[in-house]
Amino acid sequence: MIRRIAVSFAAALLAALVFAAIIVFGALEGWGRKPLASPGDDAAFAVAISNRLRAETNGNAALIVVKAGLPVHEVFVSKGAPVDRDTRFQVASLSKWVTALGVMTLVEQGKIDLDAPVSTYLTRWKLPASEFDNSRVTVRRLLSHTAGMTDGLGYGGFKPGQPIQSLEASLTHAADADPGTDGRVRVGQEPGDAFQYSGGGYTLLQLIVEEVSGRAFNAYMTDTVLAPLGMTGSTFLLEDGAANVAENFDAKGTRVPLPRYTALAATSLFTNATDMARLIAAHRPGPAGEPVGRGVLRPETLMAMRKPQAQQYGADVWGSGVVLYAPNQSGDFVIGHDGNNRPAINTSVRLDPATGDGIVLLETGNRLLATKLAGEWVFWSVGKVDVLTVVMERRSTLIRAALWAGGAFVAVFLLVWFLTRPRRTLAA
Repeated sequence: MIRRIAVSFAAALLAALVFAAIIVFGALEGWGRKPLASPGDDAAFAVAISNRLRAETNGNAALIVVKAGLPVHEVFVSKGAPVDRDTRFQVASLSKWVTALGVMTLVEQGKIDLDAPVSTYLTRWKLPASEFDNSRVTVRRLLSHTAGMTDGLGYGGFKPGQPIQSLEASLTHAADADPGTDGRVRVGQEPGDAFQYSGGGYTLLQLIVEEVSGRAFNAYMTDTVLAPLGMTGSTFLLEDGAANVAENFDAKGTRVPLPRYTALAATSLFTNATDMARLIAAHRPGPAGEPVGRGVLRPETLMAMRKPQAQQYGADVWGSGVVLYAPNQSGDFVIGHDGNNRPAINTSVRLDPATGDGIVLLETGNRLLATKLAGEWVFWSVGKVDVLTVVMERRSTLIRAALWAGGAFVAVFLLVWFLTRPRRTLAA
């Protein structure tokens, strides 16, 4: 009896594990997932994603689809004041990608060594002492969220009329830290050991840019990155009364004021769909022979930024300042960045460097709509599931895997129990 139970249990457990693995693997590979349109059908995809955007937007939204570096389709939706291709949105953590470009200009100038301790560049503020090796905190690791920072930031920003912290004070303890986050920029785990998303790491990069360049962060970024890329509608520091700025909505469609930030590099970029399409275009030669990088960065530097630096669940997920969303069809990655902030800002840019194809989605009023639709573009474009889609769907995937595994366990246990039952023999 005991042996029969053990055999049935072992077979059932193996079947459950196999079924769970199949479900998880299938989710990662997109089994059963339908793209919004047939692969290569640009017109049908544009219609499908536009319909989704119009139906689901609770605030303002701007969409541009890019083909071979050129905008080919655009849609603008507004629940309040009209928005257009030049309307500036506050784009939250999408700011980090642009910040990383600025950091890399200083690397190309020989003013920053990616692998030197960040203490080399700091005079106005120092990392607090910790039980870990602070000398292993490098610019490369800050860019890839592998520097051991455990701040958990997330910045909520400061309301209009509310005093804004100094950069040094924010690094010590951010007064606008998201609820439930530590808010102190410090080393809380061994640098280089694991990926740990850190908004505070990018605020530290903001200080490094100022220290090394000798200029205010927004001024340096404007003159060195934004203006040369033609992103003339973009700024990390929005002037009071600036025109053509998208109204901010919460998830219920109620207008809320736009906050201001100390953490410019991590979360404060104001940009428009046109400028982000220009950023996509800068990753391939221009129509008039403009070089990759448009003179801001060398092509090999942009390529190096896509080199994997951080992994999760065994997959490459982060380069130097860019998210690695999915493998493309040319041995590289679909790259870009997302932004998400309270109450309901969500922005996404995706780019396939091999083709120059991409998508820009800027919106307020929905917490995850831009990320979801950008993930649909990735699956339609390269046939792979976007890493953030995997993260958003992990709960439903695990529930489905558990249900299938449970069913397989019961079925196989009963089957083996039946097959191993003792056979009765007839008496002679």
